[in-house]
Amino acid sequence: MRLSRRAVLKGAAAGGAFGLFGRAGGAGAGGADGSAPLTFAELARSTSDNHQVAPGYRAQVLIRQGDPIRRNAPPYRPGRQTGAEQEAQFGTDNDFLAYLPLPRGSASSARGLLGVNHESHYAHLCFPGTPSRLTREQCEVQMAAQGFSVIEIARQAQGWTLVDDSPYNRRISARTSMRASGPAAGSPRLRTNADPSGSLIYGTFGNCAGGTTPWHTILTAEENVQFYFSGDPGQGPEAAARKRYGITGRGYYPDWGRHFERFDLQREPNEPNRFGWIVEIDPYDPKSTPVKRTALGRCAHECATSAVSHDGRVAIYSGDDAPMEYVYKFVTRGKAGARRDLLDEGTLYAARFEAGGKMRWLPLVHGQGALTAANGFASQADVVIEVRRAADLVGATPMDRPEDVEAHPATGRIYVVLTSNWERKQVDAANPRGPNRHGHIVEIVPPLVNGRPDHAASECDWGFFLLGGDPAIPTHGARYAGPVGANGWLAAPDNIAFDPKGRIWIATDGQRGVAGFNDSLYAALTSGPDRGTPRCFFSAPRGAELAGPAFTPDGRTLFLSVQHPGAERGSTYDNPSTRWPDFRGDTPPRAAVVAITRSDGGEIGG
Repeated sequence: MRLSRRAVLKGAAAGGAFGLFGRAGGAGAGGADGSAPLTFAELARSTSDNHQVAPGYRAQVLIRQGDPIRRNAPPYRPGRQTGAEQEAQFGTDNDFLAYLPLPRGSASSARGLLGVNHESHYAHLCFPGTPSRLTREQCEVQMAAQGFSVIEIARQAQGWTLVDDSPYNRRISARTSMRASGPAAGSPRLRTNADPSGSLIYGTFGNCAGGTTPWHTILTAEENVQFYFSGDPGQGPEAAARKRYGITGRGYYPDWGRHFERFDLQREPNEPNRFGWIVEIDPYDPKSTPVKRTALGRCAHECATSAVSHDGRVAIYSGDDAPMEYVYKFVTRGKAGARRDLLDEGTLYAARFEAGGKMRWLPLVHGQGALTAANGFASQADVVIEVRRAADLVGATPMDRPEDVEAHPATGRIYVVLTSNWERKQVDAANPRGPNRHGHIVEIVPPLVNGRPDHAASECDWGFFLLGGDPAIPTHGARYAGPVGANGWLAAPDNIAFDPKGRIWIATDGQRGVAGFNDSLYAALTSGPDRGTPRCFFSAPRGAELAGPAFTPDGRTLFLSVQHPGAERGSTYDNPSTRWPDFRGDTPPRAAVVAITRSDGGEIGG
């Protein structure tokens, strides 16, 4: 039964609802509702080639690109690695992070597993001489450097350390065997010469954000997979689908198809359909096979975050990180306790945001509405393989690059992060600026049933949490719930996380291009009179984006990804704009995970 809304519709504006949920606290008030004050001294803007952190905090480099993840594994050899060496080393461009305590299901903040996405590989920063064409060995390094890492870490007196003899330590790369499950498994559109069954897939890459499940597995999201395939995309029955997914035959990895036939569209025309999925990994079982959960749809997934509904069913929220694309959720048929293959059966939805503060989740189900054979959908397999076109037909709202989508653990509110959209010309209620240079965050409130959020609901309320930019410059169109300091306004929000007190932490991707200073991490309250007022806590080295903030259960450590330092125009392996974090003349910049702690041992943020 649906109960009354938990917030009164307020502040509706012509361009959408702002301040929709006021300043009131939510469920869990007085504990983890996000109203606890932030006590750190705000960090000043930075354009430095080194990282900066708020006074009274320490940022320890925990693990870097190329570091061995197992005892006796080969050391990092900049520019001279082999693919086999990289398979035993920490990958490149770490993004999403998940801390899972050891043992499984415990709340340990002293020992755990760190799951890490590896999104991409920048040849001009990782190989000397800025090669225009890569050798087969260099391509193998790139394939091994992407995907996912699982490492065991422990907190000791001197800081966090890698447990290098742990049986859990593992690399999952573009060459790892995994299976497909759900409606697209076995589809003729997934079959290749190497896999006539359409259910055995080699590898994952382009892994951006992700999430964890209530049964302690990790969901890693395959994002910009369109950049990995070469050849003429305009041939054969998949030509229209390739066009909708931006597969042009030209991308960041043009040599993969030259050396490996599965990335050549002429030789393996179905191979692109095998990527762009959510992959489930069990970090506690190093012998387990990763599973591509096709029921969750195929797109440029930025994340896959879970929330348990009032009735025990699980919702998985995801954003399609491209201009004018959509926000999705998948609601399981079964309940959280029934762990095995729970993500194979359920209903996939796309979001439509309406003026006046209402939003609806539109089902993407074969046979319903326009999703029929007459429109090219012969089965649910076709719906999930071409989920973008399905969302087009049902009338979902094209958004400004939906990236992270997270559920607040105490209030149940859903935060949708829209990074930017330089392509937008026509505005709407949920995307009120065109072009949108600074990004914004939308807040969704599901209805309550017996005091608990109904994440399976098809109708919710929505409003803006913030609209990025400098409020002192009217042309930015920035809006925050309260006054923002000169160092607190932000641009290009990307990944978010909630600390144990329910406060939001916002990492950015692209501030330097629109605002002139390095990407940063901000914190803000999510309820109370000061909600939605960001404060700068950490600044990346130049050229890097920040990603994957993750807290230990006690809130005393914050793990953060520093991704692709030095990745800016004119920066190369031989002449980079920074050599973070080693600052050695013979070592290029290296992506790394930092572990941030308070000098006095207290909770992050105060």
